[in-house]
Amino acid sequence: MTQKLNLAVLISGSGSNLQALIDACKAPDYPAQINIVISNRPDAYGLERAKKEGIPAIAIDHKDYTSRAAFEAALQNALEQHPVDLICLAGFMRILTAEFIEKWPHKIINTHPALLPKFGGKGMYGEHVHQAVLNAGETESGASIHYVIPEVDQGPLILQQSVPVRPNDTIETLSARVIDQEHIIYPRAVRLIAKEKLKQQKQA
Repeated sequence: MTQKLNLAVLISGSGSNLQALIDACKAPDYPAQINIVISNRPDAYGLERAKKEGIPAIAIDHKDYTSRAAFEAALQNALEQHPVDLICLAGFMRILTAEFIEKWPHKIINTHPALLPKFGGKGMYGEHVHQAVLNAGETESGASIHYVIPEVDQGPLILQQSVPVRPNDTIETLSARVIDQEHIIYPRAVRLIAKEKLKQQKQA
């Protein structure tokens, strides 16, 4: 059997991008597999999505920890219990510290609901992004998959897909269009990374 890239998926909510990755991983030729799903919110529906597929899924509630460092230590410990080559942030609503990111160099990716570098950075998440796009009178927006570095939303881009911004768009209609593209390009980005990493392993 061909070796596959081992994924950890971090979530905070419904897990629709997680579902897109789960569905992609079901294809026999997909070069990655999900080994652990972790949520910082115990009520995240994404945990149920994972459990339905027999994927180990746990909650590490950030509210149970007195500091970000303590929370990230628990997160690191959980990740170390499973083979993990790549961490996929899929609606994970916590900003990771530089100390944590440096433990996983070039091994954490994220999705952002705009065409980075536009509309990225501190405070630019979820509905805030779409509202900013509409307020700016943009004619297009989209989804970006990028590597995570300590500077928020500034890591190297992996894939982007644009969508039109229509004159009568609301946050909800624009968000739906962008999310549809996230569901397509997130699995594609993981495929690209997996194929490259597995190629490097064979050459090593």
